[in-house]
Amino acid sequence: MATESSSTPTTPPPRAQWGTRTGFLLAAIGSAIGLGNIWRFPSEAYKNGGGAFLLPYLIALLTAGLPLLVLEYTLGRRYRKSPPGAFRRLSGPAQAIGWWQVAVSFVIAAYYAVILAWAVRYVGFSVGEQWGDDPNAYFFGDFLRTAEQPGWISSYVGGVFWPLLVIWIAVLTVLALGVRRGIEMANRIFIPLLVIFFVVLVIRAVTLDGAGTGLDALFSPDWGALAEGGVWVAAYGQIFFSLSVGFGIMITYASYLRRRADLTGSALVAGFANSSFELLAGIGVFATLGFLSAASGTPVGETVTDGIGLAFIAFPTIISNMPLGTLFGLLFFGSLVIAGFTSLISIVEVVVASVQDKTGIGRIPAVLGAGGLTALVSVLLFPTDSGLYLLDSADHFINRYGIALASLVAVIVIAWVLRRLPVLQRDADATSAIRLGVWWRLALGVVTPLVLGWMMVDSLRSEFDENYGGYPSGFLFWSGWAVALGALLFGVLASLLPWPRGTEPAGTEPSGPGGPVESRPGTPGEGRH
Repeated sequence: MATESSSTPTTPPPRAQWGTRTGFLLAAIGSAIGLGNIWRFPSEAYKNGGGAFLLPYLIALLTAGLPLLVLEYTLGRRYRKSPPGAFRRLSGPAQAIGWWQVAVSFVIAAYYAVILAWAVRYVGFSVGEQWGDDPNAYFFGDFLRTAEQPGWISSYVGGVFWPLLVIWIAVLTVLALGVRRGIEMANRIFIPLLVIFFVVLVIRAVTLDGAGTGLDALFSPDWGALAEGGVWVAAYGQIFFSLSVGFGIMITYASYLRRRADLTGSALVAGFANSSFELLAGIGVFATLGFLSAASGTPVGETVTDGIGLAFIAFPTIISNMPLGTLFGLLFFGSLVIAGFTSLISIVEVVVASVQDKTGIGRIPAVLGAGGLTALVSVLLFPTDSGLYLLDSADHFINRYGIALASLVAVIVIAWVLRRLPVLQRDADATSAIRLGVWWRLALGVVTPLVLGWMMVDSLRSEFDENYGGYPSGFLFWSGWAVALGALLFGVLASLLPWPRGTEPAGTEPSGPGGPVESRPGTPGEGRH
């Protein structure tokens, strides 16, 4: 463990706080509701049993999603620190997990922003349907100018660079304004606006010819699919990746809560709000795909896609063929921009807050330094002819071997190595209307590690069976594996750097709402006295 710095002790400034509980909830919901809710959930449900998928999805929410959410809320509120500081208070060496999460957030923020830049441009392209008769060729060729093969950067794309620069200016401005005047205020404006946009979009979608066919394809249950292990893994994966758990966001946001804040109630509201939006997105997407199926005479199954293909190829095709297509395009791409923007703010906040806690510098220097560095990497790498390949590879590997793996390690360390679940449960119960039972400790100590562990095994097996995306091995090594391993290495190295004097010693426990606690480990499922 690194020794503490011998610099003059400093008194840290008071921790920023949310103005109201509603402000925190809107920020948490804004972080959770992102691009994946709109373009990932519908296809996952369709491919994994249709309406029957909702059962394992709900079970996954109750046994992994909400328990993880409560855990991160409790860590953040109890220790009042960003991920490195919170894990350091648990145990000095554990801070490496927090820095690992910071590195993961840095990588995700760098490429996530460029997707928003695409969506911003497509808001404008919707007017006049500028993608023409071949949205696929327009997106990859005319707009992104994507190279034929992945490799080194050879040219920049001005049509992506400039909106990306504007997005980063907007994000850094919101963060510089602080927690209340920046993050909270932005979410108070954008989340209601997002709901209005999407409700109008869904109402329009379900009134299209063929909408019923699309909804039947989504919700018709295939109960036999529930006997397949892959369906359950998909349900847990969707819950896990859509709730913004695993890379420090909720720890950071909860560190700004008041000490008597209700944690379990807030987790229930945020979790079910996120799932409700996913269900709404599924209705809107499949109603629209049903229209495309009817218009083209092809089965719904042949129109189903996800990710970039759904947003920037399938939907422009649909918009060009529907009445009032321009309005639909404005609503759809506007929703993508809003959902992505609130999520991006939360991701960059992890990096900014961690630098603040580590160095003790002010908010604006931290935003300009940490946030500015993230923006610099983003604008240098991704608005290029190889940007799409870099994004695809980095996204795949940092999600599988960054977010998921870091969460697996964090849960094992907290539940089994440090045995802190009883203490954290008591802390959450002390101020929450809904008390946690033994199910919470079982979910985090048994169910979540087993599911995440199986996801790792299954993912690694597929990696070694064939190269992801058919990309060359050399490209995958430096754009994927090196990124994921680099995040882990950064976490370890950053944990070795000393903290300023005046900060709490590593491994100390505060006297939280649940009262003073000992630092001696107990046993899983055993209370502290």
